[in-house]
Amino acid sequence: MKKVFPVLLAGAVLTTSGCAGFGRLGEQAGVTTITVATVNNSQMQDMSELIDDFEAAHPDIRVNMLFMEENDLRAAITKDVATGGGQYDVMTVGSYEVPIWGQNGWLRDLTDDLGSDPDYDLDDLIGPIREAASYEDRLYAAPFYGESSFLMYRKDIFEELGLQIPDNPTWDEVAQLAEQANAPEEGRAGICMRGKPGWGETGAVLGSMVNTFGGQWYDMEWNATVNTGGFAEATNFYVDLVRNAGEADPVSYGFTECLNLFGQGGAAMWYDATSAAGQLESDDSPVQGEVGYVPAPVVETEQAGWLWSWNLGVNAASTKQEAATEFVKWATSPEYLQLVGEEQGWSNLPPGTRESTYELPEYQEVSSAYGPLTEQVISEVDPAHPGVLPQPWVGVQYVSIPEFQDVGNQATQAFADAFAGRKTTAEALDEAQRIAERGAAQQRQETGQ
Repeated sequence: MKKVFPVLLAGAVLTTSGCAGFGRLGEQAGVTTITVATVNNSQMQDMSELIDDFEAAHPDIRVNMLFMEENDLRAAITKDVATGGGQYDVMTVGSYEVPIWGQNGWLRDLTDDLGSDPDYDLDDLIGPIREAASYEDRLYAAPFYGESSFLMYRKDIFEELGLQIPDNPTWDEVAQLAEQANAPEEGRAGICMRGKPGWGETGAVLGSMVNTFGGQWYDMEWNATVNTGGFAEATNFYVDLVRNAGEADPVSYGFTECLNLFGQGGAAMWYDATSAAGQLESDDSPVQGEVGYVPAPVVETEQAGWLWSWNLGVNAASTKQEAATEFVKWATSPEYLQLVGEEQGWSNLPPGTRESTYELPEYQEVSSAYGPLTEQVISEVDPAHPGVLPQPWVGVQYVSIPEFQDVGNQATQAFADAFAGRKTTAEALDEAQRIAERGAAQQRQETGQ
């Protein structure tokens, strides 16, 4: 029996106000026009600038790209696939969605399409990233870029203040450094941390912290454990860290906003995705060469990085699957990586998907500060055992059940209220506990437990 996203769909609204279009609309005789729905991250923006190269090589295919903010994208494409609408031919889907959607039959199985072409080199994909885009060893999406998480810090600010960061810092050490580097009177936060609601926004950062604090969303019997133990400790620590040394108005800060703040010199540290480093080290970056990188801070575990990939999947309800698959194949191929390097600079390569990326001399040169660490932390992540306690799901910063999308979104809204002072952290944790309990009850009902 196919699973669906019942809680989410009850309140899902197709959001188009946050979309930005690119490309040509309408159909031409002999030409298939496909629509690509994607998150508005820089790597996808770079892809849109190279569409002419794809269309020149495929004169019978035209591409429309729709950019959306992350939360809006999830709502829009989830509604489309769950209702069989077929509005989007290609969709950017995360490692959380791929196995669930693959099981539901919402995505085209790309294994044979990609594996039959030796130039695509399927075996070149980094193991954990390939597994994250698979269901029952079949590839239901192609990894576009992959990431773990690490701590980024401004070397020049630390030198000026006489601060030193350990090679493998703990969260307590990071909190002390953040308070010492915090200088709001100079327009600088000690650290930037996501505070925007959304399981893929604040939830991603908090989830990796919860693991290393010894907490988890659920125990092995699917009992919610949010307002107790390591989960509560991590959340209290997170809220206090942001209040004491974080950016002003944290509720409005997600990945993009923290990237802008840190990249413009408005924060001394930033804990977030490894994929941000390429933008920080690009030729037009104000902080190029001034950023240091260390592994994700820990408490009780030896490592605490998350695992994530943004992938391109073909909608199983699309009537243009052949053309859509051809586009996905192009955008995730070694040929595309070479094109990005030559046309847009080697620091702009979508990272973390192929082992060969880290063997390119040009990429090794521009990524020497962060490339080896990125490859190391991605390879070290264990999605089946990311924390201290055993868990009945596979996933680091998320719980791989359909209900989690709604659970995570609602819980992080409660945590945002704590950031903003509208609730105490204890009140937010209790509310999140009730949300998690409802999600578990629905999961048990659907699985017949």
